[in-house]
Amino acid sequence: MKYTKLGDLLLKSGTITQRQLDEALALQSGSGERLGAVLQNHGFITEKQLIDTLMSQLGVEFVDLNTYAIPSEMAQVLPKSIAKKYTVVPIGATRTEIRLAMADPLNFVAIEEVRAVTRRRVVPLIATTAAAERAVQNLYSNQGAMQAIEEMQRDLLGGQYGAAPAAALSQATALDGDEADAAPAIRLVNSIIDRACTERASDIHMEPGEDNMVIRMRIDGALREIIPVPRELQSSVISRLKIMARMDIAQKNIPQDGRANVTVRQESLDLRISTLPTIHGEKVVIRLLRKAPELSTLEGIGLEGENRKRFCDLVDHTVEGVILMVGPTGSGKTSTLYAMIDRLKSEEVNLVSLEDPVEYHIGGVCQVQVNEKTGLTFAGALRAVLRQDPDIIAVGEIRDGETAEIAMRAAMTGHLVLSTVHTNSAASSIDRLLDIGVEPYLIAGAVKGIISQRLVRRVCPHCRQPYSPTPEETAAMGMPPGDYLFYRGAGCGDCFGTGYRGRVGVFEILAVTPDIRRAIYARSLKELETAMEAASFHPIMDNCRRLVLNGVTSTEEIHRVLGGG
Repeated sequence: MKYTKLGDLLLKSGTITQRQLDEALALQSGSGERLGAVLQNHGFITEKQLIDTLMSQLGVEFVDLNTYAIPSEMAQVLPKSIAKKYTVVPIGATRTEIRLAMADPLNFVAIEEVRAVTRRRVVPLIATTAAAERAVQNLYSNQGAMQAIEEMQRDLLGGQYGAAPAAALSQATALDGDEADAAPAIRLVNSIIDRACTERASDIHMEPGEDNMVIRMRIDGALREIIPVPRELQSSVISRLKIMARMDIAQKNIPQDGRANVTVRQESLDLRISTLPTIHGEKVVIRLLRKAPELSTLEGIGLEGENRKRFCDLVDHTVEGVILMVGPTGSGKTSTLYAMIDRLKSEEVNLVSLEDPVEYHIGGVCQVQVNEKTGLTFAGALRAVLRQDPDIIAVGEIRDGETAEIAMRAAMTGHLVLSTVHTNSAASSIDRLLDIGVEPYLIAGAVKGIISQRLVRRVCPHCRQPYSPTPEETAAMGMPPGDYLFYRGAGCGDCFGTGYRGRVGVFEILAVTPDIRRAIYARSLKELETAMEAASFHPIMDNCRRLVLNGVTSTEEIHRVLGGG
């Protein structure tokens, strides 16, 4: 390929003007960034315009790495260090040639280095930056896992494993350093955690079977099988995790819980590690808790439009009483609670949270770890907090009538109490509180607002396709007959063939009015429904319909999460 300047190509194609090029070059000066990145970061061009220009002007082929199956042996062709340094990934090779997918095919330094290392002629192809980064991570994390497994098997045959595993497995838990000298079990565990971070998984499941231990990851709420680990290596992997979590590696017949902190690509992760004895050995589940700031923002939890306004009105104008977040397990209630805490914390208020466990550390908030094994229950901790001059109390979860009654009485004496309840809707949370023994007058007097939510998967942006729904499909969504355009994912490599990538929250927000309060006091479901209608309450399905029409999610996903709706 002829050595050509990117700026000249973009000028020739009319994609940018000379003034824009001069401005971009001035911004690039001293920054160390590539010109293409500068042009995109400052809005002069889009990534699609850059790709189209390079394809038309240079004849460079585009490859969609989200759908391309890269052979695992490609990891042996090019060292990981070069692939990560330049964001390049080999997708095919012969004895004389290597096909190299690149985010920047005009990076001739990268091309020359790849040619020198592989001793092959480089055929550059263009790929999107995000897809290239993900392909590099997946290709080499899989390679690291397989190499570690091979080394562990060789060591096992040579008698090196089993004699003193703790000494070999007790190295540091930082994943960013050089792992060349680390024990194979450490590198295998690190590569699994690294892959989980790449896929934005929430949990890692290590499930022992008759023949091997299967590694599965929960990605966007669904479990995906990633890699099998030979049965004979199972104990070494589990021992490594137990050491990280400061568990007793000799105890294999009782459940254990622990935690560890690791760093993956400069991101700090909290790992909650749980073991459970099964007939084939110990099963391990690792919950990955990211300390990402976006989790505590309204944008991070998916609140927008009318729901965002209702949320802000409720939180900003409630100075005493109870605000409840409700929904089933895994519906994002904790993230919403943290967003609320982040919005309310200030130097002027004493905000105390009771959590089991404390998932994210928030500056300026006194966070208490509830531990029922030592007798520190939610109810006991809540009583103690009331003697600490609190303004706002966040209770991680109301599980019993005692905790609920203390929270209600605290709210009626001038405190603002935030908490979560496991119910399916805003209205059913009232029944839940009555069911666990809270008096109607306490609920009616204390509860100021209820936020019900779910998490639905987003349609994958890489394989999203529009279609015209059937009349039955629109009727199932509660929509009148008409011409609509819905979207669904066809399935690609980026979404594991599911058609979904990422999740977004759907909400219904109920502000308790005097009429609703009277209905609760009277324990009348009919009066409650009438009062909710009069309060312009928008059920969660309204939010779902908007997301379907905007192409964010699908009708199938709405029915999967909400059932009959």
